[in-house]
Amino acid sequence: MRYVDGYVLPVLKKNLKAYARLARLGEKMWRKHGALDYKECVGDDLKPGWGMPFPRMMKLKAGETVVFSYIVYKSRAHRDLVNKKVMQEMAKNKKMPQPKDMPFDMKRMACGGFKVLAGQNFKA
Repeated sequence: MRYVDGYVLPVLKKNLKAYARLARLGEKMWRKHGALDYKECVGDDLKPGWGMPFPRMMKLKAGETVVFSYIVYKSRAHRDLVNKKVMQEMAKNKKMPQPKDMPFDMKRMACGGFKVLAGQNFKA
């Protein structure tokens, strides 16, 4: 069964270019180690008129926007293997950004792993 890691995080709009560079690096690393798909999406229509808007849920501050990201794997076991390889490579690379250098507020990042309920290649 497909498995997805999902993330939602606040990013200062002035930091979006730095975040985009980090996102491209992340995509290369995760795909290199076997991720099936990798997306980083920046908020565009954040007042849909129904449900709880992301800005309120994330308690956005002035000048911030929301980034929604996800990585797709073959299964949870595949996710664990890919993430292990990514973390090992990141630990070896001294040029990798450290948590204190991230262009977003890591304390307000929401994340989790999800079983796929519907979509391409869904199997119950």
